[in-house]
Amino acid sequence: MTPTRSHIEVSTSLATIAAGEWNRLAGDDPLLSHEFLHALHETGCANADSGWAPCYLLLREGGVLAGAMPLYLKSHSYGEYVFDWAWADAYQRHGLRYYPKLVNAVPFTPVGGRRLLAATPEQRRALLTAALALARDQGASSLHCLFPPFSEAEEMKDCRLLLRSGVQFHWRNAGYADFEAFLATFNHEKRKKIRQERRRVRDAGITFKWIPGAAITDALWIFFHRCYCKTYREHRSTPYLNLDFFRAIGRSMPQHLTLIIAMRDGQPIAASLNVHDAQRLCGRYWGALEYHPALHFETCYYQVIEYCIAHGISTFEGGAQGEHKIARGLLPVATHSAHWLAHPEFSAAVGDYLERETHGMSAYMDELNERSPFKRADAGDGQS
Repeated sequence: MTPTRSHIEVSTSLATIAAGEWNRLAGDDPLLSHEFLHALHETGCANADSGWAPCYLLLREGGVLAGAMPLYLKSHSYGEYVFDWAWADAYQRHGLRYYPKLVNAVPFTPVGGRRLLAATPEQRRALLTAALALARDQGASSLHCLFPPFSEAEEMKDCRLLLRSGVQFHWRNAGYADFEAFLATFNHEKRKKIRQERRRVRDAGITFKWIPGAAITDALWIFFHRCYCKTYREHRSTPYLNLDFFRAIGRSMPQHLTLIIAMRDGQPIAASLNVHDAQRLCGRYWGALEYHPALHFETCYYQVIEYCIAHGISTFEGGAQGEHKIARGLLPVATHSAHWLAHPEFSAAVGDYLERETHGMSAYMDELNERSPFKRADAGDGQS
């Protein structure tokens, strides 16, 4: 790259970048869109005050935005879903400073997607090289790239980043005609259990509505945010996202949102918010004002699967963690992250740890796949 024709700059705000210019790089992924990320920043959910200081890398060639890297200087490890608390604790015990660190991610979003937004390997390497230089310039302990696709993770490995594996649970649409056709692929025991769970919700007098983003009223956003906050309080945690954020994405990207509302006696009692494009749906947030057995499974999984089948969506990603999702037809899928640590001895120690962890993760994936709820070709199956 020549200084006059091509250069990388750091931006602390997406407000300086036209939405169309950014979205040309982000493609169809709504969670990487200018609208989603800008809403996080402008509503105070992900900014310097919340410990997510944006420092986006922008690659310009001939004055045109040719590449970008969503990057944050962080003062904590909350909202990442690739856990490095043990690493931070080890630094502290040795009298070293782990924060600030640089994180390449979509805040509060454990969803895979491109992290080096550029068309060519050379452009992506330039962005990654600039991120490493920025980490050194800022005195950051480390750089972490969270949930990139495997191809990008391999490019990061070539730049001497350490790779880490994880697991999530995703549902795949095999062209099912309806939910019953999907359920017919289960073994007898698991099929019976799902029918029992769905029956318990129906018997409680609970019905459901699918609300497209453009039809979500302010009253519904207020109700949903109340549900969302209640879930966090029940887990003794603080919500990451505020009502202004949900209102903002409701205005700017309604075509990518669907709110599933659970109703009882004509009143809403629970909800799940889903973000999607034509091919992938990500179950993101949920909450309930009343407890009912199996209501969580119905609102967050079964209703969402029915929605995906009805709209021809091929993949439903159920978020971080949760082995219980296997019994509902979401199967294990490997996730990836890449890490660079400035301290040579700690980098070597973490590298040794990740090598052992990777072997353990491979065995864990094999174990999870053995727990598939679907019929086996060599096994008989009764009817229920």
